[in-house]
Amino acid sequence: MTDGKLDEAARAGWLYYVAGNTQDEIARKLGVSRQSAQRLVATAVSERLVKVRLDHPIARCMELAHRLSDRFGLTRCEVVPSDRNAPGLLTGVAIAGAVEMERHLKSSEPRIIGLGTGRALRACTEQLPMMNCPQHRIVSRLGNMMQDGSASPYNAAVRLAERVGARQYPMALPVLARSTDELRTLQDLPPIRNTMDLCARADVSFVGIGQIDESAPLLLDGFLTQGDMRALMGQGAVGEITSWVYDAEGRILPTGSNERVLSAKLNTADDKPVLGVAVGISKTLAIRAALVGRLVNGLITDEATAESILAI
Repeated sequence: MTDGKLDEAARAGWLYYVAGNTQDEIARKLGVSRQSAQRLVATAVSERLVKVRLDHPIARCMELAHRLSDRFGLTRCEVVPSDRNAPGLLTGVAIAGAVEMERHLKSSEPRIIGLGTGRALRACTEQLPMMNCPQHRIVSRLGNMMQDGSASPYNAAVRLAERVGARQYPMALPVLARSTDELRTLQDLPPIRNTMDLCARADVSFVGIGQIDESAPLLLDGFLTQGDMRALMGQGAVGEITSWVYDAEGRILPTGSNERVLSAKLNTADDKPVLGVAVGISKTLAIRAALVGRLVNGLITDEATAESILAI
């Protein structure tokens, strides 16, 4: 039996024997038929995954996901095992993110899929199989250009659209305008207005979550200076999503770089899925703040990061 099949059986076994879900509920949560859910539960028993406890590494991850969902009211949460010898490894989270993306891409109904940018999201797109999805539209939620016209190598929207054959709507703008006047001018361009409208109507969005400190992606990638970063930290900033900077309660700061950011608005994520994809202990405060402020309503992360968030 393949590892993937055992993973699914372990999930079904945990949901049935630990979380007390019915087989109908398991079928809905795993996206399978009721008969398949029954077989998965039976497999968990026959493969001796179920004893007094679930004897599979995924059990601890599912427990953490359950606790995160309960504490922060998440509609979707996936926690993957951590590699203690490689705490920054993105592979597990990238695979889980790709599975979630594929679930939406398989829809025969046209969907608008919004994407942020960053290392984790780009890694997710690399794990996706080649698909043919001309019915969907992939839209970038932010610009990813420097003032000199050079682009970030971590554009996820363009790569995703290429892999699945969907229409793409990149936002060919710098991350930050040089002034508020330039911001208004760029936002008033018809192609940008259309892209922003698509972002507002996105059926699902996947975003990275960055920390605000001396190791922040915005700083390392050259979008902000050390002076900018110190000023933001002095205002209580802890994290950013699509370059919108927020404090420990998930409140968007009214000043600083947010006055010039060329990204789609971050709305309280209650009605449509907005999934944060992030891993790393250094991101703990940023991820927790995004969950507290409902800037995202779903999370894909790893075991060590989940434990760190729950420890606060």
